[in-house]
Amino acid sequence: MIIRLSDCPPQPWKNGLGNTRQIAVHPAEAGADDFVWRVSIAGVDSNAPFSAFPGIDRQIALLDGDGFTMTLDEDCIHSLTTPFAPFAFAGEANVAVSLVGGPTRDFNLMVRRARASGEIQVWAEPGSYLPDPAIVLVHAARGDIDTPEGVLHAGDTWLTAGPARGDHITLRDRAVALAIRIARKD
Repeated sequence: MIIRLSDCPPQPWKNGLGNTRQIAVHPAEAGADDFVWRVSIAGVDSNAPFSAFPGIDRQIALLDGDGFTMTLDEDCIHSLTTPFAPFAFAGEANVAVSLVGGPTRDFNLMVRRARASGEIQVWAEPGSYLPDPAIVLVHAARGDIDTPEGVLHAGDTWLTAGPARGDHITLRDRAVALAIRIARKD
């Protein structure tokens, strides 16, 4: 199934200090307290703390803008300023964000650590990719990507529910894909 970002309405962050567009969640009807995994795109428009998500492993990657500096639990500092470079952190960490420039957008993966593990794989070379069965979605971070169900343009996502044997993805020139791999623990 292809999901267009324009079909994902903005929702307030859990702490109300920003907005996000939920792209996909598993199970499909899950809420903030019972999802196994969730993927979204957040807009960060000001210096603000992130919402806390105890028991959740998070990964984040800059999509647009100059990025921001994250201070985690007051002692770890990470600059999220390189586009498409995932950074992993615990959802229960206290995270304060300081913008480097203006507003940014970032890609987020959240996984309930007791039930699954997950990772963001970055595909940036033009050509054909054969995703393994644990890939649950492919997001077009930049450019156009051909999938078995049609073309993804920047911002679109292909929800695979596990690619079929032989399905392949083709990245056109300058395209970047963020592929989400989930491994269930139960």
